[in-house]
Amino acid sequence: MVAPKKMTTPDSTFYIFLCFGQSNMEGNPPYEAVDTIPNKRFLLMQSVNCPDLDRQQGKWYNAIPPLCRCKTGLSPADYFGRTMVENLPAGYRVGIVHVAVGGCKIELFDKENYESYTATAPSWMIGMLKEYDGNPYGRLIEMAKLAQKDGVIKGILLHQGESNTGDTLWPQKVKKIYDNILNDLQLKPNSIPLLAGEVVHADQGGVCASMNTIIDKLPLTISTAHVVSSAGCTDRKDNLHFDAEGVRELGRRYAFTMLPLLGYSVDKK
Repeated sequence: MVAPKKMTTPDSTFYIFLCFGQSNMEGNPPYEAVDTIPNKRFLLMQSVNCPDLDRQQGKWYNAIPPLCRCKTGLSPADYFGRTMVENLPAGYRVGIVHVAVGGCKIELFDKENYESYTATAPSWMIGMLKEYDGNPYGRLIEMAKLAQKDGVIKGILLHQGESNTGDTLWPQKVKKIYDNILNDLQLKPNSIPLLAGEVVHADQGGVCASMNTIIDKLPLTISTAHVVSSAGCTDRKDNLHFDAEGVRELGRRYAFTMLPLLGYSVDKK
């Protein structure tokens, strides 16, 4: 376990980011040795208990995969965090709160309606939901509140949409969740950037590529939303999930999008 610096008030140089979504955020491709080198400035608020990893829910650890649950793969959040600390001033730290469920619709994170969604969830999703006590949104907020004791929430990362392909109401559904997150964490409305990543593109055979036209419209509904392009991010044979290198590149793009929003220059070397 990594203990943040003991402070009576949250550390203004400890930047917290909330990450949620479905399988591409969760972490689909297996991670590799290069992905497991820790950086003491990049931390994870553990969202589920993982005895085999010697991690306890609600504690800070060095952010090395798996970030989501005990046996998930490489997430864009991995290289988002690594790229952020490479470009932030020395001494600044990044903390990730990570909750995602493969295959889920955005409705799973609607705190007022999630129970009707989970009541009909497919059998293969039940185990994942149980790890969050049946309420992933609730776990996200619970862990975010713990993180707020140590640092300052600076942004939200979303990668979701494949299971809502064709749903033109998706931007409005995301806005409701975004507004709920800010309200539940006592943050001012529209005060935090929301970054939403695209799904695998059509020229790569992306089976949900049509969803990108809907994702791309999110800033029209949420003024603080920004879309992260996935163009050219390599994918796996299922044409649904990004491969490890595609995930790394997508994570870097999330960071390159976030840094200027926080007032920092970007080194894309």
